[in-house]
Amino acid sequence: MSWKDYEAKLERNLEDLHERVQRGAYRALPSRRVYIPKPDGRQRPLAVAALEDKIVQRAVVALLNAIYEEDFLGVSYGFRPGRGTHDALDALCVGIDSRKVSYILDADIRSFFDEINQQWLMRFLEHRIGDRRIIRLIQKWLKAGVMEDGVVTVSDRGTGQGSVISPLLANVYLHYALDLWAVRRWRQREATGDMIFVRYADDFIVGFQHERDACRFLDEMRERLGKFALTLHPEKTRLIEFGRFAAERRKRRGLGKPETFNFLGFTFICGKTRAGKFQIKRKTRADRMRAKLKMVQEEMRRRMHQPIPDHGKWLYYVVSGYFNYHAVPTNSEALVAFRTEIARRWWRALTRRSERTKINWKQMKQLIDTWLPPPRILHPWPDKRFAVSHPR
Repeated sequence: MSWKDYEAKLERNLEDLHERVQRGAYRALPSRRVYIPKPDGRQRPLAVAALEDKIVQRAVVALLNAIYEEDFLGVSYGFRPGRGTHDALDALCVGIDSRKVSYILDADIRSFFDEINQQWLMRFLEHRIGDRRIIRLIQKWLKAGVMEDGVVTVSDRGTGQGSVISPLLANVYLHYALDLWAVRRWRQREATGDMIFVRYADDFIVGFQHERDACRFLDEMRERLGKFALTLHPEKTRLIEFGRFAAERRKRRGLGKPETFNFLGFTFICGKTRAGKFQIKRKTRADRMRAKLKMVQEEMRRRMHQPIPDHGKWLYYVVSGYFNYHAVPTNSEALVAFRTEIARRWWRALTRRSERTKINWKQMKQLIDTWLPPPRILHPWPDKRFAVSHPR
């Protein structure tokens, strides 16, 4: 059923849904399996819930958010009210810059949303939620299964990435499996030096002052996650030397520049200001930019014979949306490169439309200046915004 069809008798449908939920007659339907492309070329499986399941899940999420926001730690930023990716990026920059961080653990949990142990998840929920009706609702969604090519499969693992309630369930799982252990136990009791921890959904970065702390934490974290049916990706999890003294230390040992790491679409680099002081530089990930340009070029080819103003209006929203996320301090070169590539590919698409009408560069530059927003930094420096968000 579509939203449009459901809206035709909205009040009656919602009253009927409410009544079924209250008396326990509500039944969850299997989610529909769809795939979306990932930046690395692979496919990400998503589970699209039925319309009424989305409505009930949204109501339960609103209820549970009010409860769990009292419990979740400040180091968690993913899918929480009033928090976003740039808050996590700011926290990471400020943590590295203000603490004695010399080593970065860039960790990746393998197939997290597909590997969540549902028995552990229900135990975590029952630890905090006393209303059995809410517990039964969540169990219905977990046991409804996923339909692909007309076949429904039910698993005792995973939460169906893409559903409305999946991000909250993931946060609950990692709150108990990782956050409390890493912050309340390890950082406060085990670490011999400074330690920072920033998590956005299943993507997290841990910073350490001492290498021995980092190695011990990594070994114990593998064991800890293993108890909850989770494993670290061996190729994507790595420990690197990073921080204000990394370049000098590596130079003394005859090594090259400090390694970089990726987090939430940016590559973090050990750099310097014009005055020679240490500065964390963030640059748009090259593979993500290439994937975005490829997507734009394919859409450009599809729109090739549309009027130029329609082209320009669409590209304006594409470039503006890209800048809204990526226009952070120290990323100016990547913004200029993205806009330049968009302009070049637009010109190529327009010149191929017809043999009769050719657009010279002077005409093209007028179109670029008219429709493509200029590259400029839109976000404040991390410490400035972080100071406002976290006054303490």
